[in-house]
Amino acid sequence: MADSLPSRIISAIGGPDNVKSLTHCATRLRFELVDGGKVNQNELQHMKGVLGAVPQSGDRYQVVIGGGVANVYNQIMNLPEMQRVASGAPAKAAGGSTEGMSNADVKAAARSKARGKVAWLDSFFEYLSDSFRPILGVLLGASLIIAIINVCIACGWIQSETQSPTWVFVQALYKGVFYFLPIMIAYNAAKKLNVDPWLGGAIMAALMTPSFMSLMSTDWAETHCSQSVVGTQQCTTTVFGMPMQLSDYSGNVFVPLLMAAVLALVYHGLKKIIPDSVQLVFVPFLCMVIVGALTAFLVGPLGVWVGNWLGVGLAWLNSHAPFIFALLIPMIYPFLVPLGLHWPLNALMLINIDTMGYDFIQGPMGAWNFACFGATAGVLILALRDHDTEMRQTSIGALAAGLLGGVSEPSLYGIHLRFKKMYSRMLVGCAAGGISIAVLGWLFPSTLENGEVVHGVTTTAFAFTSLLTIPVFNQMWVYGIAIAIAFFVSMFMVVTFDYRTPEEKAEVLARVQAVQADQATETPANRAAVENAETHEDDNLLPADKTSAAGAAAAREDAPAQPTDHVYSPLAGHVISLDECGDPVFASRALGEGVGIQPTGGTVYAPLAGVLSTVAETGHAFGIKTDDGVEVLVHVGIDTVKMNGDGFTVAVKQGQRVNVGDKLVDVDFSKVTAAGYSTTTLMTVLNTAALTRVTPHVDQDVQPGDVVIDIEH
Repeated sequence: MADSLPSRIISAIGGPDNVKSLTHCATRLRFELVDGGKVNQNELQHMKGVLGAVPQSGDRYQVVIGGGVANVYNQIMNLPEMQRVASGAPAKAAGGSTEGMSNADVKAAARSKARGKVAWLDSFFEYLSDSFRPILGVLLGASLIIAIINVCIACGWIQSETQSPTWVFVQALYKGVFYFLPIMIAYNAAKKLNVDPWLGGAIMAALMTPSFMSLMSTDWAETHCSQSVVGTQQCTTTVFGMPMQLSDYSGNVFVPLLMAAVLALVYHGLKKIIPDSVQLVFVPFLCMVIVGALTAFLVGPLGVWVGNWLGVGLAWLNSHAPFIFALLIPMIYPFLVPLGLHWPLNALMLINIDTMGYDFIQGPMGAWNFACFGATAGVLILALRDHDTEMRQTSIGALAAGLLGGVSEPSLYGIHLRFKKMYSRMLVGCAAGGISIAVLGWLFPSTLENGEVVHGVTTTAFAFTSLLTIPVFNQMWVYGIAIAIAFFVSMFMVVTFDYRTPEEKAEVLARVQAVQADQATETPANRAAVENAETHEDDNLLPADKTSAAGAAAAREDAPAQPTDHVYSPLAGHVISLDECGDPVFASRALGEGVGIQPTGGTVYAPLAGVLSTVAETGHAFGIKTDDGVEVLVHVGIDTVKMNGDGFTVAVKQGQRVNVGDKLVDVDFSKVTAAGYSTTTLMTVLNTAALTRVTPHVDQDVQPGDVVIDIEH
């Protein structure tokens, strides 16, 4: 398991001791870390099996896996070194201790540190997200069952989904998900708020029992019913001498969300005043009585009222300003989804179906989804053209998850958010799809079963917008044309104008050329040529002249089969210990053992042979990985990233293969000094922990090519 994907992810995330907690959603591993600065972002982004790596606020981090995320999560949690995290034990915090703190306390402290003034807003959207995320799988499964039923009806194979006991059973398979959705949400929401989740589910279930529903019967003298503003039955009865508004809570999402919040207040309040010895009995009992009554009398009616009027408001906008509505939804979704802010709209879709019997948001949302997938298809075409194996694998996985599952996260996190120009291409497709739905939806409105005419594309089911769920939409051909336009316009924009900057494209081509060169040298004929061309200079005789040193070192490094035993000085100067470098992170050895060099020369050379895994745009940092796995970081100056490249002339690209002595960057150290930053150049072996010994040679004057670090494997 040492070289398995789970082990490599944990290593790149900073090791098991850097993990406070780990959860997952439909496509992503969600880490809370002790120190986000320990993450090897570049290694994660280029790791086979990982679609993307995305830092979040504070020390939170997401690793995008795709549809197989649950398996990877389980494998990670089963690693021996991850047993502390799996058991919920606290991690040691960076710069402090968590002794006496629970895992929840540690996470709460990290969140409060990360969020600052908008903590309540961050917490609100996280609450919504975590209440829905665990049930995405069953929602997706239900939407596919709905799609199959609609295909059968559209093809004339069946007349309706209730024509026989067989199809009634199939109908029950998906209706069960949406009918009992409030219980599922109540369970997740309570769990998110550190309340017994079964308690949340039980209270919500009480309002969905046949006993409670029987109160809506007019057989009771106290019960009176009428039609609500959205046409649903709304009844009032008398309980304990007080009026209680009754509603059918099946499929409702706002009520369980509000109920769980009230439950959390009552639950934690009771635990503070009830002795531990009797909490098991009296806390659930009192919560069920108190919160059950509050939900039935106040929270439930309030949740229904909020949901109804939000649905009415959006329906009014869709009816009176369909062009604005159809364009607004696909244009804002690309910005809402990465932040998790799309959950309120998803909740409204469910509310619309529950109250009005149909939803009109999912049609325009489909335009965004297919614009997203079209952009990914454009990336795949360019990856095939450029022979970019890494991006080809990423885009194929993301495209499959999107077109077949309607899941946009692999595309977003694996590709779109990593490249600055992607959104400007994709948004054109979003706009084109939205306009298409607006125009065609106005010219060819949907007619509902009750005879109501609605402009735009509608659906009576909550469905992930994929190829498989197209049949669930009313005016299916309008929807099909709109999403096709969104898809192909985005794809055209990406293929025609590219999604990368010239620098990013050059990096890709350099990486591809390096891979092709490596493959070429692996043939028997080329291996023999390399062996015949090897030089046999004494490794300990390095000329002082930097040009000669570069040539000699490069010749030495031409034999890839030799282990890396030394790291050479990247520039002229005086070598000091990391303890004296003036940077606490490097001094702590968090980035490995190494040296600091106070420079006397202005050119930085490669300290060993390998592939440039990292080349900072600002020219201040370079990561090199050798063929035998040694990883070295060269960091020019301290805090020089703030100079934004001023005074740095970079001579290499990421993915490029270099030999010892190849120029990396020319630096005007006088500018660095004038800007108020230290010129001390730091060089560390990042994977020191994986090596037998890393020995720095300090307190000496060196020239480029002089040995400054010894390595034992």
